[in-house]
Amino acid sequence: MGTGTKCIGQSKMRKSGDILNDSHAEVIARRSFLRYLLYQLQLAATLEKDSIFIPGTHKGLWKLRPDLSFVFFSSHTPCGDGSIIPMLEFEEQPCHPVTISSSAGDSGDLEALEKEGNCDNTDSPVAKKMRRGTPSSLVTNGTAHCDKQEQGLVMPEVSSWNLTAQEPATLTEMPCGIKVVDIHRTGAKCVPGEAKDPGKPGAAYHQVGLLRVKPGRGDRTCSMSCSDKMARWNVLGCQGALLMHFLEDPVYLSAVVIGKCPYSQEAMQRALMGRCQNVSALPRGFRVQELKIQQSDLLFEQSRCAVQAKRLGGPGRFVPCGAAISWSSVPEHPLDVTANGFPQGTTKKGLKSLQARSQISKVELFRSFQKLLGSIAEDTRPDSLRGQKLDTYQDYKEAASAYQEAWSTLRKQAFGSWIKNPPDYHQFK
Repeated sequence: MGTGTKCIGQSKMRKSGDILNDSHAEVIARRSFLRYLLYQLQLAATLEKDSIFIPGTHKGLWKLRPDLSFVFFSSHTPCGDGSIIPMLEFEEQPCHPVTISSSAGDSGDLEALEKEGNCDNTDSPVAKKMRRGTPSSLVTNGTAHCDKQEQGLVMPEVSSWNLTAQEPATLTEMPCGIKVVDIHRTGAKCVPGEAKDPGKPGAAYHQVGLLRVKPGRGDRTCSMSCSDKMARWNVLGCQGALLMHFLEDPVYLSAVVIGKCPYSQEAMQRALMGRCQNVSALPRGFRVQELKIQQSDLLFEQSRCAVQAKRLGGPGRFVPCGAAISWSSVPEHPLDVTANGFPQGTTKKGLKSLQARSQISKVELFRSFQKLLGSIAEDTRPDSLRGQKLDTYQDYKEAASAYQEAWSTLRKQAFGSWIKNPPDYHQFK
């Protein structure tokens, strides 16, 4: 499970791998899932207890038990492309839609908008940014109920309007005659090398289908949007490069369920699958997963909308919690609470201590990977981990050749503008 709304800026990134660059809920949940997979592989390798993994057909490799599947639940649509959805004329409009001001510029900068916009507008980009990071969780064999009725109105099917990455999201009317007066916006910015948002008022504000980077407060981040990351997981798997050394096939999600919030089936299908649907020639085992996407009628009780409704007319303004919470089904330190990328309460003096490392930071996940590797006899290890000298985090990632080939193919065919961190940020041991 994960909660969170924040990212650190590029200037605060560290080459030691001990800081969380991206603390959005979806990313925290996935990193918590990596801890769980590492623990389950440890159980399988040491034969201590039952594991979700069983021996594969190749030496040193494991595969997921056939009776298991994983469902990803998020209380809100992922930031980026999956959150660019139509705002219909009968939806509640607390105040006029936010338009670009001269101080905001063509980029639609959220900082300028926040100074001028009305934060009580729940459909404004400012409010969207404030309520974005509600909890996400990965559950085994989960189910959800999809209900498209809200306030006695049957929501029209959104899948009949067609948006592509080559044209702006100019939505004005639904097939059943209901007008689209605006779009729910995302704070994620188009990456360099991609087309830019038109930035026009109303439904022509965004262009859809683009790679986006999460916004920072004055300091640009290097973190891709959650929509982009989830689309990548849907091709490469959720396990990442390190765990692929031990797995016969990637670990894919079978379904994504979104809680009660502004939602478009079309946008979610486009964001998570549509942009990669023509990717081909992937290595054996990799594929564009046929993901089932649904919406639940479950409203997160601590979402901005829900809390605001309870405190209607109350004093003060609503701001997102600065902390991120990770929980993983592991026996040691299952709970991990961070702020600004480090365990909550960490001081500047204590930054170099082991206590200043989140359990889901790159360096700690790498330490767990090395512990798993150390528990396996040399002659029973996978071929990719024998017969070569591997030392750094980067070395082990690059040695997962099938995964790296799949990632290279995905970048060439679909995500050519993806922002990659420089290699020196992965040279820690």
